[in-house]
Amino acid sequence: MTASLEHERCYRAVASRDARFDGWFFTAVRTTGIYCRPSCPARTPLAVNVSFFATAAGAQAAGYRACRRCRPDAVPGSPEWDARADVVARAMRLIADGEVERSGVPGLAARLGYSERQLHRHLVGELGVGALALARAQRAQTARVLLETTAIPVADVAFAAGFASIRQFNDTIREVFATTPSDLRRRRPGAEAGAPGELTVRLAARPPFDAAEVLLFLGAHAVPGLEEWDGTTFSRVLDLPHGPAVVHLSPAAGSAVTARLRLAQLRDLGAAVARCRRLLDLDADPSAVDDVLGADPALAPLVSAAPGRRVPASPDAAECAVRAVLGQQVSVAGARTLTARLLPLAGTPLPEPVGTLTHAFPRPEALADADLSAVCLTGARRRTVTALAAALAGGDVVLDPGADREEAARSLLAVPGIGPWTAALVGLRGLADPDVWLPGDLALRRSLASLGSSDADAATRWRPWRSYAVLHLWALAVPSLFTRPLPDTLPDLTVRSAS
Repeated sequence: MTASLEHERCYRAVASRDARFDGWFFTAVRTTGIYCRPSCPARTPLAVNVSFFATAAGAQAAGYRACRRCRPDAVPGSPEWDARADVVARAMRLIADGEVERSGVPGLAARLGYSERQLHRHLVGELGVGALALARAQRAQTARVLLETTAIPVADVAFAAGFASIRQFNDTIREVFATTPSDLRRRRPGAEAGAPGELTVRLAARPPFDAAEVLLFLGAHAVPGLEEWDGTTFSRVLDLPHGPAVVHLSPAAGSAVTARLRLAQLRDLGAAVARCRRLLDLDADPSAVDDVLGADPALAPLVSAAPGRRVPASPDAAECAVRAVLGQQVSVAGARTLTARLLPLAGTPLPEPVGTLTHAFPRPEALADADLSAVCLTGARRRTVTALAAALAGGDVVLDPGADREEAARSLLAVPGIGPWTAALVGLRGLADPDVWLPGDLALRRSLASLGSSDADAATRWRPWRSYAVLHLWALAVPSLFTRPLPDTLPDLTVRSAS
């Protein structure tokens, strides 16, 4: 059992089949040799026969196989890895993004600023397994998705999921799922069919979850050529490690989102899913957030009106940083226009347009060398974008999923033209930090004034979930971006006086 898990508390969650704990931990039953999600509908095992693990990889390493009934590999991820800022959480975010598949454990350790031995000690000390075992569990889950939702040849699935050989693939599937890849394919659960060349994946969230609201918020900020919103489905181009991809996101039954993906290479599936989950804040624990914010008399009515409200993020924090700079002192509509002008200058074009989607957002190295005169920025703003792109390309500013959030804020503030508001917005929507306050945001000030509160109050009262408080207050100030049909001219929800 993972040392940090309390046996009695975990067992109570299992006995009550509490779905809120799905993804927080996994239940391993010694008498059956399987591991389950806490809400598994099977008969509750005796307390003396169970152990608890913080990750599926830990249960697999201990010799347990995944339950075929509750599919513990399909649960939302643990919200702990987004909330924490230590090296284990940072490593977990990078592993989910596919860093081990791309650069191995040495590359993962280097990104975190640790030696391989130090990183292994941290991971094993808390989770019971190292980075390779964690990545192996993720590869098994990716393989299962491909086997159950596509007609891709089994041998191609193995390499697309990141396995080094067919033998390693077959052995892992047998160990994790107690079956063969061919059997998994024959038991395909009838996933929703997509267009030719598309994969359709169901992305689960902890209830309550209002997918329509999250997609509306993203659609209100959609940049022509990069993103598209038709009133129900939000689509965008993702800049993935092996080429640009297109994802179409729409609400699904049962606190979930349907993602239809068109990938340049199948081996980007894991990274695409991780970035979509971050974009929609699917791994959040709404009960924990609402318990804290709902206990405050000022916020209680807002929380009650919109339980489980999420913080929509960006699939790429570097993109978020550039868009935040472009959005300084202009309206939402103006920021969208300026951002759209960047795409043909430095963005990666799709092989062919998908609807109105044409380009991935420019990578920092391309943006640093681009002539931005056609974007019609002020001289100061143009210099800030160029300086930021150069800092991102040169590694002076690091904004990957494993970034140290405090160090990222300090390095952003060192870029001329970036102030506290912009750095905070990158933390909130780029790095998915759940505890960020936006200093100087006038929309927040208006909402706070109507509630009889102040910035100073908010700085302490709503920790560690201030990011969610920001969304509630934005919704109070600009409800059209959350619950009503979009007006022809969007108001500026992020007007500020500095940076």
